[in-house]
Amino acid sequence: MTRKYELRERAESQAATRKRIVEAAFELHASIGPARTTISAIAERAGVQRLTVYRHFPDERSLFQACTSHSWAASPRPDPSPWTEIGDPEERLRVALSEIYAFFGRTEQLTANVRRDLPDLPVLQEVAAPVVRYWEDVRSVLDRGWTARGRRRSLVRAAVGHAIQFETWRSLVRGEKLDDAAAADVMVLLVRAAGG
Repeated sequence: MTRKYELRERAESQAATRKRIVEAAFELHASIGPARTTISAIAERAGVQRLTVYRHFPDERSLFQACTSHSWAASPRPDPSPWTEIGDPEERLRVALSEIYAFFGRTEQLTANVRRDLPDLPVLQEVAAPVVRYWEDVRSVLDRGWTARGRRRSLVRAAVGHAIQFETWRSLVRGEKLDDAAAADVMVLLVRAAGG
């Protein structure tokens, strides 16, 4: 009985240590970015030795994967499946953008840091591949139902793609000082105009 208790206690301690390391890495990624985050800084913030970090995360990939999972648990991405139930493409886009822009507001610093560092970190690009696919799926959902054809259809697709970009949100909300709802309205008008 004592042996089982000791094993359980050790497993709980290791899980707590792993959690502290992931949270420390996540906080550093959010504040200074993945490219500027060192194992020494993670260890110091987590209150462990560097070797302990390596024991739990032997490579960057495993650490980035754990941080990504932690990030999505802390601030889940909007779920596009309810949007498919909205028949009117303008209303669907408006609803989706309100959720997307709120998400960008919650994750702004981390998103900005990751997007800045992504081109320089091939392993981060690999880990981020499902995120890229997620945004492609979002675009596909929001691109449906518009009546434009030919060249206008291409313009609608481009405008929808532009509307869901983090940089678009940041320009409208931070640069132009619009609130999320007004920013969404501007993008709906743009997509409508693109469709003719």
